Amino acid sequence: MSAFGRRPGTAGRPAFGVAKPMQGGAGGGGQFPAFDTAPLPEAAPSSLSPELEAMERLNQRSTAEAMEPEKAQGFEASVHKIKEQVLPRLLERVDPEAAATLSKDELTEEFRPIILEVLAELRITLNRREQFALEKVLVDELLGFGPLEELLSDPDISDIMVNGPYQTYIERKGQLVIAPIQFRDEQHLFQIAQRICNMVGRRVDQTTPLADARLKDGSRVNVIVPPLSLRGTAISIRKFSAKPITLDMLCQWGAMSQKMCTALKIAGASRFNIVISGGTGSGKTTMLNALSKMIDPGERVLTIEDAAELRLQQPHWLPLETRPANLEGNGAIHMGDLVKNALRMRPDRIIMGEVRGAECFDLLAAMNTGHDGSMCTLHSNSPRECLGRMENMVLMGDVKIPKEAISKQIADSVDLVIQIKRLRDGSRRVTNVTEVIGMEGDVIVTQELFKFEYQDEDKDGKIIGEYRAMGLRPYTLEKARQFGFDQPYLEACL
Repeated sequence: MSAFGRRPGTAGRPAFGVAKPMQGGAGGGGQFPAFDTAPLPEAAPSSLSPELEAMERLNQRSTAEAMEPEKAQGFEASVHKIKEQVLPRLLERVDPEAAATLSKDELTEEFRPIILEVLAELRITLNRREQFALEKVLVDELLGFGPLEELLSDPDISDIMVNGPYQTYIERKGQLVIAPIQFRDEQHLFQIAQRICNMVGRRVDQTTPLADARLKDGSRVNVIVPPLSLRGTAISIRKFSAKPITLDMLCQWGAMSQKMCTALKIAGASRFNIVISGGTGSGKTTMLNALSKMIDPGERVLTIEDAAELRLQQPHWLPLETRPANLEGNGAIHMGDLVKNALRMRPDRIIMGEVRGAECFDLLAAMNTGHDGSMCTLHSNSPRECLGRMENMVLMGDVKIPKEAISKQIADSVDLVIQIKRLRDGSRRVTNVTEVIGMEGDVIVTQELFKFEYQDEDKDGKIIGEYRAMGLRPYTLEKARQFGFDQPYLEACL
């Protein structure tokens, strides 16, 4: 087991964060007193009616005690204790500039004799396993991100949430669980946050306590530090799969049906203007990356983001990234500025990582000026709310045009809205594929092509549902016909 392996006694730790049906149990709370019903035998808890089971879950939740974060113990704690003694003496013997030029493997080889020398001075005897663990911890501390390195190298972890130095949660297979790591103190965590931001030319301190950054593999990082964060420095890392995810893979995982997969492939290849809508962590960026696989290799694609995280599966791709203001408050480059500049760079498609404000108007202008096939993501609960949010975001700018004209431009520009949701069992599903038809009066008219209908839950809390094609003739059929996909597109939608 590595130095950051699971601590003894944590195998049965419950998962937190994702709403999951709790097992019915006896007992009542003050807020929801227990029902006056005959006690049931423990061997047959399933004989409760669904209504009583639901109330039992509420009773159990209301009486549950909050769990304190565990302190490191055992092998891990001993290694970290030795590291605190070895690290200062190790730094005295190492040239930081020379160490920065070496890879981790090379640095480990260079450190090994020095570590043995320091251990001899301190009169500390380690076995081979402890020595390897100590070497890894020291190299991660000097060149990497300390305790985060073990989590970043785990392919099963999709999210890392650090809530101060003594509590870290991870998302594994859709469920939130506490991670078996801790930082030395707040100063240690703050130094790692600064190291992450400095790698991409961003800064975080008390004057600029918010920062968006990214890691070398494209993982997205958000950092917020005191005084805004009351528990200490908080780091949120959204990891991305090293292996490119395709629409077929999403279909195999149950995120969509085969007909939806075919329709979205045709939409990507036929240069539909697509808006991907959903909540945080629902899979919007993953869907956008998967759709990019369908872009013709001969097309020139520009991506515009606040913190570059898209990894398009297309050869002719140029990523652009915004820039925050400097200490004097000057030099900021916003997404709207990059959209205007992108129009002078001969793009075939313009893709925006996430639309949050007035740059929505520039995106609509790009969609309306010959750049078909443009895509973007935004946060919204439903396709109808997505269109309303786009109207509001245009109005957030200083554009002096009436709301009716904005609605008409949205109706003329957007072809398809893909709604993605992260359900309470942790699964991510495409719940709606909606077409934007046009205007009727001052209202944007839409029609639903596909829909996910909730049916039930199994005993493990997994959502059971059905993907339905609504059987409507798609309004965008003419656009698909120009690329020769009209017949398969029609068959997929009916």
